[in-house]
Amino acid sequence: MMKHLILAPVLSLALAVPAAADKISLGAINKYLNSFSTAEAEFTQINADGSVTTGDILIKRPNRMRFDYAAPDDSLVIAGSNRVAVFDPKSNLPPEQFPLARTPLKLILARQVDFTKSNMVVGHSDDGTATTVTVQDPKNPEYGNIQLKFTDNPVQLRQWVITNDAGQQTTVILGDLKKGIQIGAAPFSIQNEIRKRGLD
Repeated sequence: MMKHLILAPVLSLALAVPAAADKISLGAINKYLNSFSTAEAEFTQINADGSVTTGDILIKRPNRMRFDYAAPDDSLVIAGSNRVAVFDPKSNLPPEQFPLARTPLKLILARQVDFTKSNMVVGHSDDGTATTVTVQDPKNPEYGNIQLKFTDNPVQLRQWVITNDAGQQTTVILGDLKKGIQIGAAPFSIQNEIRKRGLD
């Protein structure tokens, strides 16, 4: 659920990836992220209690993302219309909603990603296997940050760690990211999903 995605503590997880010779530059990372506006992938998430959830993710920039969690979780999280909605399959209540602007996810869902903006990057390192970039909203650092991990040759986004405004974290590990796919607007409509589930 989005509570895990944004709010949950995270367990550290080693990432087995090919070695990279040099730290990937911010310019190369910007170029990679701006090279596509749509993508899909399978993901694995580490939750607060150490359990693991899986599912599928859709991305449609700007400002749209969808997490379909696999059984037995079956939760759904939609970012759309500058809001984030958390649908609980066990509840007959409308989804919990909050502004996308208050989550670090907005930094990678921008129409044009630019990590060279003043005070946006608060960490940029390489451990010999991957380059990690930690970014925050320079105008609202209190909203938390997102730590992105990339491998090189070619540049690929492998995982992210979100730290929220309370200092809590969660990790999302991506499978192969399929870029440039055809995705309509419907999967990211919070109101359509509310009507579909009879929650309005």
